[in-house]
Amino acid sequence: MAADYDLLVIGGGINGTGIARDAVGRGASVLLAEMGDLAGATSSASTKLIHGGLRYLEYYEFDLVRKALKEREVLWGMAPHIAWPLRFILPHHKELRPAWFLRLGLFMYDHLGGRKLLPATKTVRLDQAPFSQGLKQLFTKGFEYSDCWVDDARLVVLNARDAADRGAEIRTRTKCISARRDGDVWTATLRDLATGKDSTVTAKVIVNAAGPWVADMLSGVVGSNNTSKIRLVKGSHIIVPRQFDHDRCFIFQNGDGRIVFAIPYEDDFTLIGTTDVDFTDDLGKVEISEDEIAYLCKAASEYLEKAIAPDDVVHTYSGVRPLYDDGAKDAKAATRDYVLELDGGEDKPAVLSVFGGKITTYRKLAEQVLAKLEPLLPFKRGVWTAGAPLPGGDFSATGFDEEVAGLQKDYPFLDRSFAKRLTRLYGTDARLILSGTQRLEDLGRCFGYNLYEAEVKWLMDREWARTAPDALWRRTKLGLRLSREEAADLEAFMSGYLAKQTGAAA
Repeated sequence: MAADYDLLVIGGGINGTGIARDAVGRGASVLLAEMGDLAGATSSASTKLIHGGLRYLEYYEFDLVRKALKEREVLWGMAPHIAWPLRFILPHHKELRPAWFLRLGLFMYDHLGGRKLLPATKTVRLDQAPFSQGLKQLFTKGFEYSDCWVDDARLVVLNARDAADRGAEIRTRTKCISARRDGDVWTATLRDLATGKDSTVTAKVIVNAAGPWVADMLSGVVGSNNTSKIRLVKGSHIIVPRQFDHDRCFIFQNGDGRIVFAIPYEDDFTLIGTTDVDFTDDLGKVEISEDEIAYLCKAASEYLEKAIAPDDVVHTYSGVRPLYDDGAKDAKAATRDYVLELDGGEDKPAVLSVFGGKITTYRKLAEQVLAKLEPLLPFKRGVWTAGAPLPGGDFSATGFDEEVAGLQKDYPFLDRSFAKRLTRLYGTDARLILSGTQRLEDLGRCFGYNLYEAEVKWLMDREWARTAPDALWRRTKLGLRLSREEAADLEAFMSGYLAKQTGAAA
């Protein structure tokens, strides 16, 4: 039977969109179905780092660390608008890991991953500016090393956009409710959750990239009796008013063996996280607990000059990591590497399931998925994503400031803050949003801060945003800026605009 698609990808997180992009770029026909919003769960709830995972060295995960370190500059080069380098300060805590041990770990960190642009580790005095700002005076020695930052949810959306631009079909708010083997293809039933309507599609291969729902998808939808176990681990973060003016990040050791980051966030805030807690509750209701808030406040206050209390928290977010259950006793020790399992092939349609994974290694994961599927879906080309920029990222890795200046020059009604925000989110695509405008009023209605109608329509027309939370917390982080009333006005506008678009299409 001829299939509608070569590949049906279930899950619109970083792994699903990365696989869809890579596959369609190799000539495969692809449909991606996501039951909620893109990056609606785990992939928008990370610490937003492209990093090797310094602490994984203690668990001898050298291959994972090496693989991740090599990806830092690759991803930075692909998306210099949403990714950029950071310098981290690791204070030496005399009662925890010895200084020689930290220096040895950082030496390995510097040399495992083939750095070219990122600067090496150095020892720093923490009783001198700028490092002394924000820290307690009892910390006098530390180490400064490099990793990178990424806007995790935008990384997902840009992978989906590039996949769609290359011919993939992306369906959000679409749940796969059943899939059965039908001769040499899969026959899947997809439900549009906005309308309640079902549709049937056929595909040669299914990729199960459902994240925390990967096991549920196998047993409840595909009907597999796969016995692989998944370990659900919740990670939570708190956001507080900015605690220090410099652009360095802190990585704090804790007595329980975990580490906590304190990172400058959205100009006026500090992001603190994360926790590691085994999760057995409803995946539809993932929230930070009071104990987690207290833990993060205490962990940061151990180091920061100004103690942080739960009342200081302005926002929180939590996500569940779908880790492969390797039998580790503690959640913090469970492997962060991914496992790919293929069921079927040759005489019956195959389903490939993705267990685990990290934001940093999503591109390599996609390559390995497609390598496993190559015998079943001969592709027209080989690996290609490493040098291909994501939408808006077609400028130099070190050219961000020049890009902002160019945008301000061409659109002088933008102040520096607005131009920087647009460039950070959209890169060179900011010019498409601003096309034809000569003054702020040309951007339409302002919903608060500097969010205008032209940008909202772009998010809806080009980036699958459907609700105010889609726009304010995943496509942008303006949920930190807009009032409740402004967010409600935005929701009403988006609902009306969507109704008009749906009516026109009908």
